Amino acid sequence: MLRIITELAEARSELRRICDRTHDEQVTHKEATVRQILQTVKRQGDRALLAYTEEFDKQILTAEQLRVTGSELDAAYQQVSKELLSAIQLASRQIEEFHRLRVPKSWVQFGDRDVVLGKRYTPVDRAGLYVPGGRAAYPSTVLMNAIPAKVAGVERIVMVTPPGPGGALNPAVLVAAQEAGVTEIYRVGGAQAIAALAYGTETIPKVDVITGPGNVYVMLAKGQVYGTVGIDSLAGPSEVLVIADRTADPTHLAADLLAQAEHDPMAAAILITTDGDLAGKVVNEVKDQLADHPRRIDTEKAIAHFGLVIVVETLELAAELSNEFAPEHLELEVAEPWDLLERIKHAGAIFLGHSTPEAVGDYLAGPNHTLPTSGAARYASPLSTETFMKHSSIISYSAGALSSVSSAVQALAEAEGLPSHGYSVKVRTDRPSPER
Repeated sequence: MLRIITELAEARSELRRICDRTHDEQVTHKEATVRQILQTVKRQGDRALLAYTEEFDKQILTAEQLRVTGSELDAAYQQVSKELLSAIQLASRQIEEFHRLRVPKSWVQFGDRDVVLGKRYTPVDRAGLYVPGGRAAYPSTVLMNAIPAKVAGVERIVMVTPPGPGGALNPAVLVAAQEAGVTEIYRVGGAQAIAALAYGTETIPKVDVITGPGNVYVMLAKGQVYGTVGIDSLAGPSEVLVIADRTADPTHLAADLLAQAEHDPMAAAILITTDGDLAGKVVNEVKDQLADHPRRIDTEKAIAHFGLVIVVETLELAAELSNEFAPEHLELEVAEPWDLLERIKHAGAIFLGHSTPEAVGDYLAGPNHTLPTSGAARYASPLSTETFMKHSSIISYSAGALSSVSSAVQALAEAEGLPSHGYSVKVRTDRPSPER
């Protein structure tokens, strides 16, 4: 079930295969389907949303039922346990505290010769959050996407999520949305929901940035609307890579691998260890923990296709393989994790030590759990307040400062064949405006 590999060449080949697992031969067909959905919603608005909701979600709704009402939101608090509400509120506080540390600040620098340069950060006006339904409810996804938007100063935070039977939505998701500052919620999912956020309909407003995970249709839709709106990333199936030495507990390691595999049949769970005996114990422990697993079928599929144990000679080699894979989640289950951290170059989130399972990061540690996948950690970063902000460059020259660079600007403009560029500077140095 969970394979053990000891040959380095085979290990590298398998890691590449797992990293590329989203390159589906059917993607071309799916892209065409998504393109049609986007264009139909763009043309028909609410009418298309309702038709697709009936076709894909098997729910018959009216346009008035798309938006979640205040009474539904109030009722959600009565449907969650006090323990769950307390957990949501704790997670909300800790996520907000972390993201407040990362709000970029506007700045200006006064240089020589009366030149002022800087950056001015401002939030987008409207953010759209996609929260998946289907296999499970994800209040944590709500918190991780909405709170950075709120902290960034976004005034209108619009959430979409697929409807359940009778149009019902999970009460924990609704409670999390209120705790996180979501301003409006609509019961619509799939590529059609992305289209509604990107183009707007009679009921759902057009937004500036769309964030949040989803199935392949949602990801393809986000890719196709990028440019009309901003997006966070094109996240694929989730993944964890664990580096472990002989000090790690095989029961803990097996639980962490399964915690990732239970997400989805395409989730990846990889262990790289310097201890061959530990590798065998983890394989046996995974088998034992799967025996009565509530999500056994999907979890077994993930382990069978995208689960892997690699035995290497040194932790340095383990770090090298990890950097080549660039995992979404990386656990350092070793005696000296901070030392090994120095060798890690590419990872979405890094969990250090035997008492830091990836699950704490999923729910409430504070840093965002929306992370780059499929090798994107080589160039991308986790979702943050910056996702919902943009900056404008600030430039101010006095007449004297402009005069000092006038000849250089004119020379560059002449080289590029743009005479008015040069003249726009020359005319000011020949006839300077009065300083105010």
